[in-house]
Amino acid sequence: MENAELEFDIGLGGADDDIDIEPQEDEDDDEASNVGGGVGSGSGDNAYPMQIYIPEGDLDLEPYEGMEFESEEAAKAFYNSYARRVGFSTRVSSSRRSRKDGAIIQRSFVCAKEGFRNLNEKRTKNREIKRPRTITRVGCKASLSVKIQDSGKWVVSSFVKEHNHELVPPDQVHCLRSHRQISGPAKTLIDTLQAAGMGPRRIMSVLIKEYGGISKVGFTEVDCRNYMRNNRQRSLDGDIQPLLDYLKQKHTEDSSFFYRVQGSEDQYTGNFFWADPKARADYTYFGDTVTFDTTYRSNRYRLPFVPFTGVNHHGQPVLFGCAFLINESESSFMWLFNTWLEAMSGRCPVSITTDHDTVIRSAIMQVFPNTRHRFCKWHIFKKCQEKLSHVLQQHPHFEADFHKCVNLPEYTEEFESCWHSLVDKYDLGDHEWLRDIYSDRRQWVPVYLRDTFFAEMSITQRSDSMNSYFDGYVNASTNLNQFFKLYEKALESRNEKEVKADFDSMNTSRVLKTPSPMEKQASDLYTRKIFMRFQEELVGTLTFMASKVEDNGEVTTYQVAKFGEDHKVYHVRFNVLQMRSTCSCQMFEFSGLLCRHVLAVFRVTNVLTLPSHYILKRWTRNARSSLILEERVTDLFNGYLESHTVRYNTLRHEAFKFIDEGAETLESYNVAMAALLEASKKVSLATKNEGKTSMSNGRMRGVSTGDETNGEAQGSSAHRLSEDDMDQKIRELSRDLEHANRKCEVYRTNLLSILKDVEDHKQQLSVKVQTIKLTMKDSL
Repeated sequence: MENAELEFDIGLGGADDDIDIEPQEDEDDDEASNVGGGVGSGSGDNAYPMQIYIPEGDLDLEPYEGMEFESEEAAKAFYNSYARRVGFSTRVSSSRRSRKDGAIIQRSFVCAKEGFRNLNEKRTKNREIKRPRTITRVGCKASLSVKIQDSGKWVVSSFVKEHNHELVPPDQVHCLRSHRQISGPAKTLIDTLQAAGMGPRRIMSVLIKEYGGISKVGFTEVDCRNYMRNNRQRSLDGDIQPLLDYLKQKHTEDSSFFYRVQGSEDQYTGNFFWADPKARADYTYFGDTVTFDTTYRSNRYRLPFVPFTGVNHHGQPVLFGCAFLINESESSFMWLFNTWLEAMSGRCPVSITTDHDTVIRSAIMQVFPNTRHRFCKWHIFKKCQEKLSHVLQQHPHFEADFHKCVNLPEYTEEFESCWHSLVDKYDLGDHEWLRDIYSDRRQWVPVYLRDTFFAEMSITQRSDSMNSYFDGYVNASTNLNQFFKLYEKALESRNEKEVKADFDSMNTSRVLKTPSPMEKQASDLYTRKIFMRFQEELVGTLTFMASKVEDNGEVTTYQVAKFGEDHKVYHVRFNVLQMRSTCSCQMFEFSGLLCRHVLAVFRVTNVLTLPSHYILKRWTRNARSSLILEERVTDLFNGYLESHTVRYNTLRHEAFKFIDEGAETLESYNVAMAALLEASKKVSLATKNEGKTSMSNGRMRGVSTGDETNGEAQGSSAHRLSEDDMDQKIRELSRDLEHANRKCEVYRTNLLSILKDVEDHKQQLSVKVQTIKLTMKDSL
């Protein structure tokens, strides 16, 4: 299209935007970002050279003064049709009303680039604009005014043809807002494809193919996305009352059923949250890490459904509450997180995993400031296939290289080097999405997250908890009427799987692969699945060598490497007195299970059983048992197992220090040997007399002191005992005391066994009750 141009200077006045009734959209698909830009920035300068663009075309289809229309709407439709042919967008500007009856008697339609944006508006003056919209108004004067006649017809009173900006070519007109309309047949096709589970991107591909090009479709992908979202909300509006009735009924049946509606129930905003009693109880046992699953929030699903999930003691997904989130603003997410926190008695999780979303991140930072927030790595990998599809087509090995770069590095420096090499190799330094996820790397790349507990058995493998709790039940065609039946079926199925796992853990014998007391201990404590994972690490120690590289007197550092792979070394720091270890791989911090590197150090230092602080209750068979009783039993059991190990390692540690100092010189060697001989005699004597060297309240039992002798002499001067008689008496009393101690130890061990049997029996009864309930429900 050719435009005649007239150049002259024109003073620019700020056109008033008094009655702009065009509905505003939330998308950032402003016309300037889709089509050619205009002149000027709308800054309101007094004067500058302008170009006038005069449309050329069929004069018979052009408005003129005196032209008549049957109605105001007919005039608007004609001007908009004219604008589509010429290449600009229109909007309604101002109007005049009759003083008699308030009826509109004059209306003005203008080019969408008329006037200037008011940058000093009160609503934006004192707040930060997170995503500023593109400035599109440049003071264009093109317009059409119509007024009503006594006959009832509308006549054109003025028409300004000239524009001060370039006009849009025909192949881009569909991007202009006033010409983006979804026709009836297109709506029907979108509804059908959405019901089949297709998202907006795929639906647009079908429409482009069906209509023969994007310009013939008549609207953009953003319009399609908005239509699907609005259509989804309209379909939910009629089903809200049954949802409220369901939640009220559940609360009436059980007062511990928790639900909230944002706003009042009469004037709701569309957001709902609920958590049943089991979800709230499960959170007390397994609420250390949470996944906020936004899978069903996408446009391909009819339900804006978001569940909170976690991981139970079998590594299975467990539910912590659900929500319908129709309004997805930051304030809505904050309401949801605060409401969920209220339902969970105000206890924040250690960590939370969500999709990569800046709005969700902002809400979490405000509601859970001390919770470690992680973006789901697998969602980012999936997004990579979409954002880098052109790279994947050209370079088939890129995806594998990308996964290796993210998953394999052991240190942050290694990841940084690998990332920059990857970006350089595939020439992606300017890719905006890659830059964004790199800037957020501390929230999704494993090497930055290993110091926080996420209840995952492996850093590189996907956890079961990241698979949606409702997979196989809720899908793209599920509507609200169907939802709660499927929701309850999902709960029953998950509960049945947990009961089955409990039954297997209580009644299935473990196959031990080593003679290690530690393996036997773990088999008695952990659930079946967790034990198998621990057993894998324990058996793996057989191929690892641990060598001491440093000892500062308190902490000993070991290098641990697999046989034949000396280039890949892990560093383990071990405090033998506190029985605490840390490994550079940080598996225990991340998953709650000790790694093979720490277990290899335990093997060479003769640590025979797991210290109690390395047995997380959430992974044990009795994770749901009485908290006080179970912790007491565990302390007794582990104290009994560790006593010999702690004594052995403490003596061994002190002996090594003694040997190092004694071997320095010949003189120190002779002194050390004499001391060892003397100590050997005393230990031998103590072993024979059993109780002589044992401690009671910080004093040596079986060894008399001067104070005791004097006290005895003062107490009975008439029956003074000889020193030999006193020693003999003390030895007898010591033997009696030691005998009593041994009996107490036996009684304590027997009591421990009884308490463990009680706990096991209680778990078995619980499993049987659940099995009977499920059987009765199936039979009904």
